[in-house]
Amino acid sequence: MTNQPVFVLGEELQALERAEFETEAEFQELLARHPRVLDFGSLADGRPLRLVLVAREMGVPTSTDSAPAYWLDHLFVDADGVPTLVEVKRATDTRIRREVVGQMLDYAANAARYWPAVLLRRSFEDTCAKDGRSLEEAYGELLGDQDDRSAEEFWTTVEERLAAGQMRLLFVADQIPLELRAIVEFLNRQLRQTDVYAVELTQYRGAGDLRVLVPRVHGEVATAAKSPSGHRTTQRTTRADMDEAIASRPDPDVRRTATTLLDHAAAEGRLECGTAKYRSMRIYYRVSGRDVPVATLSLREDPAKDDLSFAFGSITYHLGHERAAAFAASLPTLPGLAEKLQALPAKGYNGWPSVSLTALASEPTAVEGILSAIQQLVEDQRPSA
Repeated sequence: MTNQPVFVLGEELQALERAEFETEAEFQELLARHPRVLDFGSLADGRPLRLVLVAREMGVPTSTDSAPAYWLDHLFVDADGVPTLVEVKRATDTRIRREVVGQMLDYAANAARYWPAVLLRRSFEDTCAKDGRSLEEAYGELLGDQDDRSAEEFWTTVEERLAAGQMRLLFVADQIPLELRAIVEFLNRQLRQTDVYAVELTQYRGAGDLRVLVPRVHGEVATAAKSPSGHRTTQRTTRADMDEAIASRPDPDVRRTATTLLDHAAAEGRLECGTAKYRSMRIYYRVSGRDVPVATLSLREDPAKDDLSFAFGSITYHLGHERAAAFAASLPTLPGLAEKLQALPAKGYNGWPSVSLTALASEPTAVEGILSAIQQLVEDQRPSA
């Protein structure tokens, strides 16, 4: 029965066959990009859990002055500041039976002692830079209606929870063996501060890119606590939302500028919905065989604050310092932007220099200059760092 297909009913019935993950790296990347598949349970006030990625391959030291001795597959955190440690294994890996449990407990014990707030915060913000997300947007998604807390206060809370053993330990696999289920259920009953779960994530594939992911949680999850009341929703901006906001701008040059940037990205790259409180979209281009976040277009409540910001942290991470420097040098020298670009070398090309849409629209050739710089970046054949 476990190999029976699942069915999707649309215009016609389509069977999706169970399929293994080809590599552990593919499995890990899926969880990093789509942590919703691990969202079960609730926050302290009853709101549904929403995990946010802190880091992949999070280093775990064994003393205050040592380099990492181990590497945790994923570290997530929720809005209550509760950390979630995740280890991923495929069923074909024999370590999924018992060895992974000792591995995880080793990680948890040392993380509780040697992950200070400053390290956690830096890891999260580095991940945002690599993914091309602004910190404002990322913290807005993480904290929601609690974003009156400062980042320092939030990460101090995470550090305190770790020290107290208040964390989740998740074993994730495409098949959970009975031995692991028994250990997880035992640990989850015995540990007072730490929750331990095993998540079996089954993948089904259909025609084209159609995939269905079916998570099954083992470890006494209190599903009754999942109340829809008080749910903290995350608003995702669509292209239609952006077009509506653009149409409300009084300056026709600003409207033309914003539309040109979005149209170019839609045609030559791709757009990804933003999750900030204001309307925004992240702009990706295919460079050296990978989708690289290059910029974010943001439309605020006050049109005077509309801006285009460049994701240099992401560009540097994916393509290296040399290509990031070449891209910075190729951008037009616009008021407000030139100074920020000049400061990038001292920051290791890890920043978000921005230019207001008003300033961009006031220069007749500025948009063409930016699109030309992006085209040079895309066509640059130098090897990535």
